[in-house]
Amino acid sequence: MKNIKAIGLILLALLTGLAAAVYAAGWISKQGGIASNKVVVAAVDIELGSRVNPQMLTTIDWPSGSVPNGAFSDIKALDERVVKVGVLRGEAVIEGKLAPVGTQGGLSAVIASGKRAMTVRVNDVVGVAGFALPGNYVDVMVNAQQDKGRGEEALQISKTVLEKVLVLAVAQEANRDDTKPKVVSAVTLELSLEDSEKLDLARSVGTLSLVLRNQMDKTTVATDGITKGQLFGAKELVQVAATAPAPAPARPRAHRPGPAATPASQCVEIIQHAGSSLTCF
Repeated sequence: MKNIKAIGLILLALLTGLAAAVYAAGWISKQGGIASNKVVVAAVDIELGSRVNPQMLTTIDWPSGSVPNGAFSDIKALDERVVKVGVLRGEAVIEGKLAPVGTQGGLSAVIASGKRAMTVRVNDVVGVAGFALPGNYVDVMVNAQQDKGRGEEALQISKTVLEKVLVLAVAQEANRDDTKPKVVSAVTLELSLEDSEKLDLARSVGTLSLVLRNQMDKTTVATDGITKGQLFGAKELVQVAATAPAPAPARPRAHRPGPAATPASQCVEIIQHAGSSLTCF
């Protein structure tokens, strides 16, 4: 009896294993039959602004159902094209990562349409201790003397003049893959034409500072700037004239009637017998 049970368990295990092997073989055969297309990928890391040549590229089989939009199947179609973003080794090279046909290599290929590139001089402090790297976003602050009217004292003010400005390059490097801080003497920013004019005026009237911001933060905050008096909590003094108690109104003097005027006496001169006499009434 015991032998029958053991034989039954052995047969059940053999059938289960056979079924699993058949299922695995069928799954592998299906995977091998998946349709694929040739897709051009980077054979080496390609830095932004670089001109592509065939030595930088290779082709691999890519499942047909997941081919990226804008992918290429022929390496020759990418000859002399310029990448506007960095492409890592093994990453598909698609149209969205390339500058328009005919674009020359270099930093000009990285500038977005309608934007301008402008370089400002910085030092290790202004450059956020070297942490303002290509691909980061910064705000630009200016410290200058505020214009006043004639006879008024000029106030020193610090104000943010530009927000969320893209750093295109630091010194002569535009590689966005490096995360190590670099102390440089100049930073190139991507600006609109109007913002370029603001930055040009700001650097001529005062001292510029860069303020590093979160790359995902798109909030803009309009401020009035801050003056030295506001920084140290000083309040403007208002001159107020001292209010002395008003003098009491003078009392009118009572009119004291003087002695009644004696009416002038009327006198008559009487001449009688060679003599005269004065008689008054």
